[in-house]
Amino acid sequence: MTRWLDAALDWIPSWIDHQVRRHEQPGCVVAIVADDKVVLEHATGRADLSTGRRLTPRHRHRVASHSKAFTAAAVMALREAGRLDLDTPVGHYVEGLHPRVGALNLAQLLSHSGGLVRDGGDSGQWDDSRAFLNHAELLADLSRPPVLSPSTRFKYSNHGFGLAGLVIEAVTGETYNDWVTREIIAASGLTETLPDAPFAKGKSVARGHSMKLPLGRRVVVPGENPTHALAPATGFISTASDIARFFASLDPKAGTSVLTPASRREMVRALWSDRDSGLKLHYGLGIMSGTIGNWDWFGHGGAFQSCLSNTLVFPGRGLALTVLSNAMDGMARPWSEGIATILARFEEGGAPSARTRDWCGRWWKLWGTVDLVPMKDRVLIAESDATEPLTHAPEITVKGRDRGTITRAGGLENVDEPARLARDARGHVNAVHLGGSRFQTERGLTAELRRRYGSKNDKTGR
Repeated sequence: MTRWLDAALDWIPSWIDHQVRRHEQPGCVVAIVADDKVVLEHATGRADLSTGRRLTPRHRHRVASHSKAFTAAAVMALREAGRLDLDTPVGHYVEGLHPRVGALNLAQLLSHSGGLVRDGGDSGQWDDSRAFLNHAELLADLSRPPVLSPSTRFKYSNHGFGLAGLVIEAVTGETYNDWVTREIIAASGLTETLPDAPFAKGKSVARGHSMKLPLGRRVVVPGENPTHALAPATGFISTASDIARFFASLDPKAGTSVLTPASRREMVRALWSDRDSGLKLHYGLGIMSGTIGNWDWFGHGGAFQSCLSNTLVFPGRGLALTVLSNAMDGMARPWSEGIATILARFEEGGAPSARTRDWCGRWWKLWGTVDLVPMKDRVLIAESDATEPLTHAPEITVKGRDRGTITRAGGLENVDEPARLARDARGHVNAVHLGGSRFQTERGLTAELRRRYGSKNDKTGR
């Protein structure tokens, strides 16, 4: 690893810990892969609020639509083996389809351009009010015509990936779960991944949780239900490190993969843009892509009934990251994008130097918190509560051991004003002065607020 990456990995866990606490989330797991190796695994919060069990990196989560990349990889592997073709109509492999559905090909299914219904006429499985569709129920839905003409626009369809799973079963003569477990999961060296529930006995599983509203508290949503015929679209169960490693292996420049570089290039190549969402996302074959700042990425997100997840791979950089959250309002996507901006800023700014390294830590005042984040020749004033804490962070130029100047900041900030570290009798930094504002430790601010406003507010302000 480079020194700048080491420095970023030192700070990211502290920031995630604060984010989980600040946004009152049950928990979060982060994994980062660099050059095919897991260089960070960090879990914070609870795996189950009803029992108080702590979340660990070994807890498995429902990773939902990450499943689509596994399914697309399975199709590409069969294509490499000469057992199917992306252009062959799927009706050649699967009977009982509406003629217009049967005329679609696998490339259209994997790129969400077949015009198929998203989740059928009753999508109560996503509200946990009904079971996921079995094979017969999926085929019944697919006996109806597509919603749109094919190859006219990007239109997301879980049913389309369910149909891709039926093709895999027809070609291999095995169940989707059995073939993918052996030929994709095990072949990729993944040991903590399953294609669907039930969970493996004796393995730790993170429980999902509802939003706090309307009950005013979160309730556990177990998320133990099998997804049956929709496992190829949403069934997978995994850890952050397994998911990050698998997606990293899809980088066309990755050293190890179950697929050839040519197949990987075809998967990650943007075929369609999600033109009406405003998210500036693109879709290839089971793979999303986009840009964060100046960094291109590919990956996927996942949303189950109780868990949200997101994975980003930065092609050509040898970096991949996965964030898993276990709540319906989980912040996997903004946190993963926030981590991407953190990595980019450290790549630009470099690792701390002897001159800057003492300018660090989280500092508190009535208005909120800041993190001092030292880099090679500057110190950033990060807004700890923000989901992109370094993107617009003011900068301090260090002038002496405890003296500096805020040399770069927005016009509403304390630009060109002094920055100063204050130390106690033992020489430890116990306060930070930024312009005219004094920030202190969390413990110090807690004591000050109690002195100033009285401990009775501890009960009334909940």
